[in-house]
Amino acid sequence: MQYKYNYEKQHKKGKYHAIERIYKLVDENSFFEIGSQITHDSKDFGMDKLSIPYDGVITGFGTICGRKVGIYSQDFTILGGSLGKKHGEKIANIIKMCIQIKCPVIGINDSGGARIQEGVHSLAGYGEIFYYNTKASGYIPQISIIAGPCAGGAVYSSGLTDFVFVIDGISNMFVTGPKVVKSVTCENVSAEQLGGAEMHSTVSGVAHFRSKNEDECYKQVKNLLNVIPHYYGDKDNETLYKSYFFKDITSIVNRLPEKRNRTYDMKQILTDILDDNSFLEVQSEFAKNAIIGFGKLSNITTGVIANQPLHLAGVLDSDASDKISRFIRYCDSYDVPLVTFTDVPGFLPGLKQETMGIIRHGAKMLFAYSEASVPKINIIVRKAYGGAYIAMSSKHLAADFVYAWPSAEIAVMGAEGAVDVLYHKELKKSDEPDQLRQEKIDLYNNQFLSPFIASKYGYIDEIIEPQKTREIIFKSLCLLRGKQEMGTVHKKHGNIPL
Repeated sequence: MQYKYNYEKQHKKGKYHAIERIYKLVDENSFFEIGSQITHDSKDFGMDKLSIPYDGVITGFGTICGRKVGIYSQDFTILGGSLGKKHGEKIANIIKMCIQIKCPVIGINDSGGARIQEGVHSLAGYGEIFYYNTKASGYIPQISIIAGPCAGGAVYSSGLTDFVFVIDGISNMFVTGPKVVKSVTCENVSAEQLGGAEMHSTVSGVAHFRSKNEDECYKQVKNLLNVIPHYYGDKDNETLYKSYFFKDITSIVNRLPEKRNRTYDMKQILTDILDDNSFLEVQSEFAKNAIIGFGKLSNITTGVIANQPLHLAGVLDSDASDKISRFIRYCDSYDVPLVTFTDVPGFLPGLKQETMGIIRHGAKMLFAYSEASVPKINIIVRKAYGGAYIAMSSKHLAADFVYAWPSAEIAVMGAEGAVDVLYHKELKKSDEPDQLRQEKIDLYNNQFLSPFIASKYGYIDEIIEPQKTREIIFKSLCLLRGKQEMGTVHKKHGNIPL
């Protein structure tokens, strides 16, 4: 017997019903449900008298832009979308099947959490989901849409997935809710402050995409699926390496300011080089000093990483290091080539960063770039100083090609700081310290910061003109297609400094 969906209950809250959400995502008439007759078998707390259609979660398969996807959508109108054992088994089964048939899985979360009436059985349901989330990781993309509350154990399933989408005014994610927080820590905090869409997009970094409403969210999901591989080994891009299409990027020569210490928008450079309207930024509101996302170059999907001088001068801090490291590992999992644009003055100094563990977080970048076996191309646009120069896909971490613009500056530190350290005694004794300092700065710039020095020793493969960048990246990608790693010491895996 077909269950009558309670659309009105959700609509009053300004939300779509679980089945409407599925229809918003998949191609018309492509969804077919599985497990519609499954329900709970609990008897405690009067559960034997309760009818819970499809155990509160709709599961099935469909297509998005003609390509197959698995999907589950929790129905908050049925016992608050609470997760019992059968509910959890249905979700775990969809993930398992998606692994077997090699397609992405999308989870639409709208649940009050574990079904207390089922006790430890509900926890068993969560455990199975976590297990298959982990099994799917790096093999099929996993997408979480937070379209309501997502609390307790449920947040860890979303945390294990690749991309988390949140929606203003609807999404709430937290391990413990405001009431529990108040009783334990005496903190008065709202659900929005504790786990709202804005907080997770800008502060915690848990969310990768934020939208104003559900419709916008589902469009974002489709955009993402249009650009990423749908499983490990997906060769959808293979035929695209043969044809380069010209794009006039002469305007790129005017992107850098004349003075070295002035800021500019790295996104303008990315827009120049990538195919028009192809760049899809990930975590755009978190750690803005770093840019990550997917872009296309002559229709070849690439993972793009860049420093952003507009924010903290593009410096690397703990959050930016985490953001970049996780993205590198995602791209490497699916054989998406990495293109890095470097303009970095160093790692951010200070007590706060040291106590946050900048050493540990920065080490993640070193590990991730070193471990990645996909094609790795680096364009040094301007500054590349100190340890951050090494961390940003340098030749020393096995980048395949490192190119530099004539504007590149590669050194332990900037000229001003270096001169103050190297010549502090002379400057103290000088009758005209300002003039002497400027002379030494000019000398240092010419002798040590020039990209020709690094090129001389093979740390840079070639110095290129900015307007040639797009074409050179394309040729490099074509050359590196099918790249294989040389033999390495046999081991199970390394120990990334998490």
